[in-house]
Amino acid sequence: MEGVTEKNCACRGGVVAAGVVNVKPVALRKEDRLSRMLIIQGILRSFCSVDHARKLFCDVLNYRRANTTLPCTKWPESIREAMAEVPSVLADQNGFKIVHLRLASDELRRSAERLIIQRVIHDDPTFRGLFVVSDNPRAHWEFINCKIQGKDPGRLVLRRMRVGVETVRTATERMALLEIAEAEEKSVTANELQRRCDAAFDVEAVTKAFFAEVANWYFWALRHARFPKDAPKEKDGYDHVSVIRMITRLIFCWFVKEKGLIGPELFDQRKLADLLVGFAPDKVSKKDSVFYKAILQNLFFATLNTEMDKRGWPRNGQNFMAHSLYCHKDLFVDPDKALDLFKNIPFLNGGLFECLDKDLGEGTHPRYVQIDGFSDHAGSQPTMPDFLFFCSEREVDLSREYGDEKFKAARVQGLIHTRNHYHFTVEESTPLEEELALDPELAGKIFENLLAAYNPETGATARKQTGSFYTRREIVNYMVDESLIAYFKGKLKESFPKATDVEPRLRHLFSYEYLEHRFLPREVDVLIAAIDYLRALDPAVGSGAFPMGILHKLVFVLGQLDPRNERWRATQIAKMDDPVMREQAERIFRDNGDNYGRKLYLIENCLYGIDIQPIAIQIAKMRFFISLIADQKIDPSAWNLGVRPLPNLETKLVVHDNCTCGYRRLSLIR
Repeated sequence: MEGVTEKNCACRGGVVAAGVVNVKPVALRKEDRLSRMLIIQGILRSFCSVDHARKLFCDVLNYRRANTTLPCTKWPESIREAMAEVPSVLADQNGFKIVHLRLASDELRRSAERLIIQRVIHDDPTFRGLFVVSDNPRAHWEFINCKIQGKDPGRLVLRRMRVGVETVRTATERMALLEIAEAEEKSVTANELQRRCDAAFDVEAVTKAFFAEVANWYFWALRHARFPKDAPKEKDGYDHVSVIRMITRLIFCWFVKEKGLIGPELFDQRKLADLLVGFAPDKVSKKDSVFYKAILQNLFFATLNTEMDKRGWPRNGQNFMAHSLYCHKDLFVDPDKALDLFKNIPFLNGGLFECLDKDLGEGTHPRYVQIDGFSDHAGSQPTMPDFLFFCSEREVDLSREYGDEKFKAARVQGLIHTRNHYHFTVEESTPLEEELALDPELAGKIFENLLAAYNPETGATARKQTGSFYTRREIVNYMVDESLIAYFKGKLKESFPKATDVEPRLRHLFSYEYLEHRFLPREVDVLIAAIDYLRALDPAVGSGAFPMGILHKLVFVLGQLDPRNERWRATQIAKMDDPVMREQAERIFRDNGDNYGRKLYLIENCLYGIDIQPIAIQIAKMRFFISLIADQKIDPSAWNLGVRPLPNLETKLVVHDNCTCGYRRLSLIR
């Protein structure tokens, strides 16, 4: 057929001649949409080659196949060395390109990706498209959407979507937005496809969807959850604080799981059915709490809060209030085999997983305080039925909780199923680097919304507040930058009164664009000393957005000023008189990622927070802990797998009513 481009369309079952017949759009039947989604899901889950990319974009999403390369012979050598091969165009639909980048490194390096993509945009400022990126061995893959921030072409935001991973429901739904209908194959413009691509990679939309599901689950769970008598109760009789605390602990475990430190079998419904006695994952009529007691309580208290060589089942009479020993032996089919579930999980400490049950000692009445209820005594145990974690999706009436009739048929499902629909990452986003996943910063904001769902001062549910109260990332970034620039500007002016262009050079340093800084060596010394001397306090810390923003920015600045950590390491070790502590510090820098030593000493020495709500402090701690875990290197042959127990932050993040000490809602930096 002359003058006609043929195109494979596996999803429509054959070869279609493009541009011959004017076909009116036809709505896909429900079963057709489901089949299409399943095909996309299968490709994304097994994604490991360029062929997978062509199949997804050309055969399923209907982009026109291409086989060209991008001209790069005139690119700087530093950029060409970052690539294993010339960038290739896999598909081109009316100017919207799908470009494959294969990095020269054995891992996906953000700095290399940015260098290459910035050069592509530099050569073609009108570029419209999506990048499919792999490492050199093609073991790891991701899609990258590039978006100009504001009107500044230098502010290029790179938004990533990991593929070839197990959790791909969100990725499947987002990629389906890029499909080209048969009727628009010739008419759809590159600008329209870019708009769809930008919408598909909208991290905020994913966050809102996750929060909506968790909020529904939270209100539903309150009806069924019961914690021991000493756990805080609100005026409505529900265990708001205990349920939020449980969610906080569990979401931390999900991030630790992404690091490979907690095995997937602990959350696998089929495997749990073979391991547990009385497990009832989909029976809403049953109140059995087998999963929560046997798996989660033992994970929280007797594993993550107990050193690896001190774990085990209690001996006779040893179990009461012994929180370092496992409980609920009778809930396991094979108790000895059950220990294998937990034995390779490192001790983390940090206070987040400390059991809140207390023995106040003889002569005290009441002697025992039961809040978490980690005990083999039935009268002290909480109720968190299995169906809250594993039941299939169903409708429940939450209109009373929300104060809105539109929630009469709210959708809820087991919390583990909700988690499995989203991808979590321990990688921190920056203003110019995002991942289409739930990262620790986003998790903090989600739970800041959850805290707004009830008011501990009145005990009343804030029913019409459905997640609109959290500090937007843009506002946090502005607060952080302006506070730190003012602080550093003052320090530099103190040391170098005649220094010029101090503020412009600081703003250049803060740009997140991996540009060489413009400071002299003696100025770098002053800046690093200023970072070490800095003390930042948020007197209404909430979920920790401001101190976490300070942490991220200071880590980035240290990486720019001192890329090999030589000055920062020397500064920290010089303060230690004890030879043992000095050796420990040397190991911290030597055995972990560069950012771990930066983060650890910033958290231990520089960052503080106060809040009236205890659960807010728990969430802020969680975010610090996750940030540290992200940069720890795992060594299976070392003590505790090479994972350094998390620092205790009890004196850094404190529960207090600031109205009694005169603080206003502001951020203090000394």
